[in-house]
Parts: sequence; structure tokens; C-alpha cells
Amino acid sequence: MPGSNLPIGIQSFSEIRTHNYLYVDKTRYISSLYNTGKYYFLSRPRRFGKSLFIDTLDCAFSGRKDLFEGLYLTTPDSGWDFEKIYPVLRVDFAGGTIRKPEDLRERLDRLLDEWEDRFQTRQTEGSPGERMLYLIPQIAEISKTQVVLLVDEYDKPILDNLEDLSVVVNLRDQLKDFYGAIKPLDVYIRFVFLTGVSKFSKTGIFSGLNNLKDITLDKRYSSICGYTEEDLLTVFRERVTSFDLKEISRWYNGYSWLGESVYNPFDILLFFDEGVFRPFWFETGTPSFLLKIWKADPRSPADYDGMVIGEEILGSFDPEQIRMETLLYQSGYLTIREWTADAVRGLSCIIGYPNIEVRTSLNILFSEALTGRNITYYRSSLYDLLETENISGLHDFFLRFFASIPHDWYRKNQIARFEGYYASVFYTCFASLGYQVIPEDTTNHGRIDLTVQTHNAIWIFEFKVLGPNLGIEKRPLDQIRMKGYAQKYYGTELSVYEIGVIFDPTIRNIVSWEVGR
Repeated sequence: MPGSNLPIGIQSFSEIRTHNYLYVDKTRYISSLYNTGKYYFLSRPRRFGKSLFIDTLDCAFSGRKDLFEGLYLTTPDSGWDFEKIYPVLRVDFAGGTIRKPEDLRERLDRLLDEWEDRFQTRQTEGSPGERMLYLIPQIAEISKTQVVLLVDEYDKPILDNLEDLSVVVNLRDQLKDFYGAIKPLDVYIRFVFLTGVSKFSKTGIFSGLNNLKDITLDKRYSSICGYTEEDLLTVFRERVTSFDLKEISRWYNGYSWLGESVYNPFDILLFFDEGVFRPFWFETGTPSFLLKIWKADPRSPADYDGMVIGEEILGSFDPEQIRMETLLYQSGYLTIREWTADAVRGLSCIIGYPNIEVRTSLNILFSEALTGRNITYYRSSLYDLLETENISGLHDFFLRFFASIPHDWYRKNQIARFEGYYASVFYTCFASLGYQVIPEDTTNHGRIDLTVQTHNAIWIFEFKVLGPNLGIEKRPLDQIRMKGYAQKYYGTELSVYEIGVIFDPTIRNIVSWEVGR
């Protein structure tokens, strides 16, 4: 039953399959999971299709064969038996917001009450975990078969309350009790699948459910959620032909979990619908808490693009000691670009922004956090100056931009004191335009502070900040020339500009701007 409409925001598998919507077949993964294991956990950022996959699992285990016509799961190779129907229990935290511990207890109790009514079991008492220990065996006995348990956004109650640690601890203990009840019920359970954005440490929610197989960084399941380029060329081929595929890829592709890279499905569907390159996914939510964490211990936004980290940072989330890079990765603002693994060092990854959409949008927010100014109003002017190679205008732009930051903003924000502040303002302004921006650009004689590649030119920046041991005579342009930084880009058809910038922290602005070519 092939469709033609775009399934924007639709998380119901049955609705997609019965209302002429396009569908990317993910049922091969269902077959693989079912035939090779029993307990699974998957972490993916929001808006990546986790809820749709959960609903597809529900329909498959419920024996709704008519919905799978023409899909892999109905082929002999899948090994799937639609005559075998399981009782499916769904736990869904995707909807609504839990703000108090008692709200979580009420939500779980209400869910268990619904299960009791649905299967006409005896009433259970105690904590949600204790109730489940008694309830699931009853359901298995009544149904004459094992139970399937599907949990969507298992961690949302905690993620919604990260700013209140006391609430987080209470919620974590309740969820730990609830999920911990699953393991002793092994004989009554055929399949368990949990999804979420984050993965908590061993002492967190899953300490009582340590038999979960985490497929988050299993390259075989890298594209279990999201669309591959092959999906675009087949399922969405009529939409793709109207655009430059390379440009679509630069904007929305690039998410990787050690295997094939994927597009964010929410973004690409909205792009196909509107036909305009915009940061659709980013507009669905403002990461205010993310920026609050960053402001408490700021580092250059450029540092996150090309950062080398280990699996312990990627795979563990501790609300009591949040690492910014972990939060950025698990939220989808960073992704794995390259990786190596060996017996001694384990998994080592280079992470960075997945695409133009995320790099542009996140650096708009970083820029606003750094300056208190809304860079959105300045981006058009900055873009025109760079594209017309207006060097004097670029100088005037940054003079005015720094001068526009109110003195009172500096008094209320300590962020301007962190090392690399002024260079970071430049970086975020340029990165917010979608250009290729290279911090610490390596040459055979050293590192360029910042290189920006526009459509027509290469801009090489070296920054200095006046201090007790730095006089105005120590000019950054001299360093650019002495070390031959521009040689790396000779021979291209692009213009090459060398710019040395000196800042004075007492007046919080540029005091020297020298240009070479």
C-alpha cells in the first residue's frame, strides 16, 4: 500500500499505512531484534521516529498483518508469524509533563489500573513496581502467552526536571523501582524495548534492569530511526528531484551512531513540504537548560566541533554531574563523525555538529548567550559584508556589535571573563551563517586561530587580547605572515584575506584591525 503524502508529525503506524502516507520500511529491524534477543534499549534524540517505531512494534506483535502488506516483515525471510499474537503493554511518557513526584506515581498507578481493566485481572496493591510483579504474571496466564513490554521516552520525567535535583532524585528512585520489576518477570516476558534520549549511569534507573542490550551504538542499527540517503532516492524520489541532493545532505544529513548516517526525519519531511532550507527541528524547542549548564562552566563553542571523547562520555548521563558534551550529544546537537575501537583504549570518537542546520542554529544561541544580543537581526548584514568581501565594513560591523552590548550585561554575566571570549563571539557569528568555520586550523607552521570559508573567499583571523604582558606592538598580522598561514590556501580560485585583531578588555572592543592579502 504505497503512499504519496508526507507523514509530518504522525507517530501512528496504522494511520500512516491506511491513509496514503509515505513510509520508510523499518520492519527488517523488528525481525532482527525479535529473532536475536529479548531485552533492548535505544537512545536517540527527539524527533527521530522513536515513537513511530514503538507503535510499529505494537502493531507487529498484535498480529495486524494487513498493515504490513508489501513490507519486509511479511516475507518468508523475516521469520515473523502473524498468527502468534502477544498482549502488548505500552508505557508512554512522551505526552504531558510531570513536575512532581506524586504526579509520576499517579501516572503509573493509572496505567496499571488500565491494564487491570483491559485484561480483567485481580486488583494489585503496593508501589508501581510491586504491582507490576503481580500483574504481568496474571496477564500472561489469562492470555496463555508471554507479554511484550514497550516503553517510549522512559527518561522524559527526569529530563523535564533537570533544574530541580531533589525532584530528579525522587523521580529516578520511582522509575528505578518500576523498571527494576521487569527483570524478575523474565519467564512471563517475550520482548522488551525501551527508548529515550539519554542513558543513565549504572547507579541510576537501570541498575535493577542490567540485562538490557543497548543497541544505541550498534552499527547494525544505526539507521533504525531516521532516513538514509537511499531512502530519499527511493521512497521520496519524486520530492528529491526538485532539489540539489548535496545541499539537502549538507543541511539535514550527518547523524551517525557508528554506522550509516541518517537524516532527521522530522526535518526532511518539513523541508519537502515547504521547499525551503530552514532549521525546522531546532525551532521545535529552545534548549534553555542546555545554555544554563554551559554558562555555568563556559568553553568555546568551537571546541565541540571535532572533540575527541570516549564511550563513557557518550553513553552515561548523570543528572547530579551533567557534562555539557554528553548533553549535546544525547540531545542531537553533536554526532559521531569518526571512531576507532581496540581492546586497550575501547571506543574513541570524534564528535561534531551533524549538519548546517544544527551548527547554524546552535551557534545563534551560543552567540546570544555570549553577548546578550539577538544575532538574528545582524546575520543578514554580516552575510552581505562577507559575500561582497567588504573588509572595512566587516571591521565596522564588529565594532558596532561589541559596542552594542550594554555595560549592565557584563555586570550581570560572568561569561565574558572566560578565556577565548572574544574569539568565540567571532566564531559563533560566522558559524551562525552556515559557513565552514575552522578553529585552530592546522598548518605546517602552527595553528590559525580561525579560518572562515565563504563562497568567494578564505578569511584567516588571528586574535590577541591586551594584557599586562602584551603591548600593542605585538601584532597578530605579523604572526600570520611570519608563519605563512595563508600558504595553505594559495592556488585556489578564492580570494585570501589575512586579518589580525586585537581586543582591549577594559573597553571591551577591538582596538586594532590590520588586513593583509
